Amino acid sequence: MSITTISSRELNQDVTRAKKAARSGPVFITDRGRPAHVLLSIEDYQRLTEQGRNIAQALAMPAHVDLEFEPPHVTIKVHAPDLS
Repeated sequence: MSITTISSRELNQDVTRAKKAARSGPVFITDRGRPAHVLLSIEDYQRLTEQGRNIAQALAMPAHVDLEFEPPHVTIKVHAPDLS
């Protein structure tokens, strides 16, 4: 399975290319550089929405998919309790 990323503008200019790419894997469509939509083949969609799946199966992704993930930095402030 391959993942393709195209911009909304590219999608509008060449829908056929996006549909062909969806045959071999999901197509991420970006708006202003950020993922906004995903185009799937009907077979992939049906596989994802089939009944009888558990949460682990629904969240499982192929091991070869390389996703970039940067969690936001969180600062936790600790205050000493006032025991007076």
